[in-house]
Amino acid sequence: MCHFFQSPLNKTKKLIGDAGISFTNAFVASPLCCPSRASILTGKYPHNHRVINNTIEGNCSSKAWQKSEEGQTFPALLKAYAGYQTFFAGKYLNQYGHSDAGGVEHVPPGWSYWVGLEKNSKYYNYTLSVNGKAQKHGANYSKDYLTDVLDKHWLIRQAKTPMTNSSVQFLDDAFRKRWRTLLSVDDLVEKIVTRLEVRGELDNTYIFFTSDNGYHTGQFSLPLDKRQLYEFDIRVPLMVRGPNIKPNQTSQVLVANVDLGPTVLDIAGYSVNKTQMDGMSFLPIMGKMNSSSWRTDILVEYEGEGSNVSDPACPLLGPGVSECFPDCVCEDSYNNTYACVRTVAPSANLQYCEFDDNEVFVEVYNVTADPYQLTNIAKTIEQEVLEKMNRRLMMLQSCSGQSCRTPGVYDSRYKFNPHQMFIGHSWRLNRLRQTMK
Repeated sequence: MCHFFQSPLNKTKKLIGDAGISFTNAFVASPLCCPSRASILTGKYPHNHRVINNTIEGNCSSKAWQKSEEGQTFPALLKAYAGYQTFFAGKYLNQYGHSDAGGVEHVPPGWSYWVGLEKNSKYYNYTLSVNGKAQKHGANYSKDYLTDVLDKHWLIRQAKTPMTNSSVQFLDDAFRKRWRTLLSVDDLVEKIVTRLEVRGELDNTYIFFTSDNGYHTGQFSLPLDKRQLYEFDIRVPLMVRGPNIKPNQTSQVLVANVDLGPTVLDIAGYSVNKTQMDGMSFLPIMGKMNSSSWRTDILVEYEGEGSNVSDPACPLLGPGVSECFPDCVCEDSYNNTYACVRTVAPSANLQYCEFDDNEVFVEVYNVTADPYQLTNIAKTIEQEVLEKMNRRLMMLQSCSGQSCRTPGVYDSRYKFNPHQMFIGHSWRLNRLRQTMK
């Protein structure tokens, strides 16, 4: 399905992308909100921060997460060790504000001023935690539309199956509505840039624009969601402007959301080597560093969700599926559990994925020749390439901190050494597979 609309983010592109650098190969470590946001905050892959889905049971904003990870997020480090004042406004983690996660009274460490949305995305009839105090909003557009309310807080603080025609119309309408919400985001970016300029602080400020995951609206006959390993769910925009970043730059280096925390800390003068983060700082890339020494691959992980009982509307599907639409097309299942190596190098633009199912099913795509990922070449690609990707996947799935930043498959310095692996992670995809099946 193709949609032809004018981009609703023209102001954002002009004020951030055209004024700085745009990364054309930016990806997320997991194509689902809470695991991805946890990766942004911690700079870690999901197998290290242990957030596997959007539920409390999946460690999303749980007490265990708060105890093990929240105190070591990049804003906590910025505030504790670099003396920064920090401000947060918007959606945090999907279960934030849940009674089992401390309610809206809980303010995560590291934030000087906190405006957190209770639980998941809502534009009306929601509750905000304003420095730990509940602030309820209704359905009045002029007073309650979430993006505009967040702007006011910032201002105060600154002072594959064919679809039916009806399904196509449903998806087109959903796509238009999602794009319309971006108009207010575009306006918000413009207001922030203008305020910084008026205060004389724009040239001394770094501004990042990105997302926590992609989204599909009909691709491969999947209705509305994310969670899948394909480009439309794992690829995100990334634009940055700031001091010493020349305008109108485009970079093709491979970056991931685990790199955001290390980069912000690097800007503040705090070394990622002092942390347990898996990502790398791309601050040098935005300056003058030769990108030839940059890594060539990153890890994407996801653990599928399913129900233990059959969906009453779709009894023939049996248990194990979830997020099912009325026509019994389901967005997720237990066996939608996978890990991928996404490689971007001068000699290769590949995606290699293994599923944690009975078959250990493998998908491989040459994204240059097949940008829409229509042809799985796992059974036709050279065996040497398969073995390299399999070994790199094993290494990345068991990496932690510095070992996650080692050179990639297509770097001549890379030598696979099984003795360097970290063994013992509980995340169930960490099964080291020595042979291809």
